[in-house]
Amino acid sequence: MNKKHILVICGGQSEEHEISLISVQTILKHLDPSKYNVKILGITKEGRWLLISGPQAIEDGSWKASSLQAFLLPDGAEKALLICHPEGKTEKWPVDVAFPVLHGRFGEDGTIQGLFELARIPYVGCGVAASAVSMDKIYTKVLVQAAGVDQAPYVALTPGELARLEEAVAKVEKSLSYPLFVKPSDGGSSQGVSMVPDRAALPAALELAARYGTRVLVEEQIFGRELECAVLSSPEGVKASGVGEIRAAAAFYDFEAKYSNPDSETDVHPQLPPGKEEEIREKAIRIFGAVGGWGLSRVDFFLEKDTNRVIFNEINTFPGFTAISMYPMLWQAAGLDLPRLLDALIEEAMRR
Repeated sequence: MNKKHILVICGGQSEEHEISLISVQTILKHLDPSKYNVKILGITKEGRWLLISGPQAIEDGSWKASSLQAFLLPDGAEKALLICHPEGKTEKWPVDVAFPVLHGRFGEDGTIQGLFELARIPYVGCGVAASAVSMDKIYTKVLVQAAGVDQAPYVALTPGELARLEEAVAKVEKSLSYPLFVKPSDGGSSQGVSMVPDRAALPAALELAARYGTRVLVEEQIFGRELECAVLSSPEGVKASGVGEIRAAAAFYDFEAKYSNPDSETDVHPQLPPGKEEEIREKAIRIFGAVGGWGLSRVDFFLEKDTNRVIFNEINTFPGFTAISMYPMLWQAAGLDLPRLLDALIEEAMRR
């Protein structure tokens, strides 16, 4: 059997750079060496592309001092990585599949997916349009509304509106009731997100969110359980895992609660009211289809307190693969272990 040449890409220029480096270590440990020849390309926070010698260099951070640069050629006839040695020698390494283990801006937003398309290289995950609209929470809400799925009432604010802060506050208060959540429209991992209990906290929350994104989304807070569902496309159609529950150690599931607080808990077999798991699975697949998803996504919901309404929260087109990440845990609970999950994602990249 000829091994496939897999280019695994990690790091990136987003606020989620460090999470990518944790996710990629998990993935590298579970890619079957009998099936794949793997090269690792690291993107520094400054945007330099460097060839990484192996997982140890990621773990100790030494890869960032490398002088071995590498570039993905946009030439669709080449389908190759150009490796540039310090002494001036160059070599081309053929790429069968690109595996972008990148979270957030410049990795999950359609930008690097566009490079893969130019290069005619199959790649793991959603395409350009699906990545872009799913990264932008406001665009996502428009598509989810058209798909007929309940979501929190919201207001979208443009940079021009945010520059007139008093008017922005008035627009929000005209349509929404406190408490609120304020988010950068195109941010990730809850960076720049604030919970706003009253008017006094709103201007600072808007200013913070504007530092992380081009537009700002303001939503009414939904009180209820935080639930997640993993989605995977396949030759037989789109499949949904079981449902997992997040029990955040903080007031909401912010960046620290997700990745640093050991008291945050995940449950891949939560007790739910009758019919709710199937409803969530069906709506996760519907939303994945509405954005034009491919490969993988994690779709997040609330189960509203008192009413038990299923309310859409967010879709993540390249969810984390850390030891505490829900996406691989949900598939593991469904009987699909990580090596076979990675095989399936690579096969889906080739199928597209």
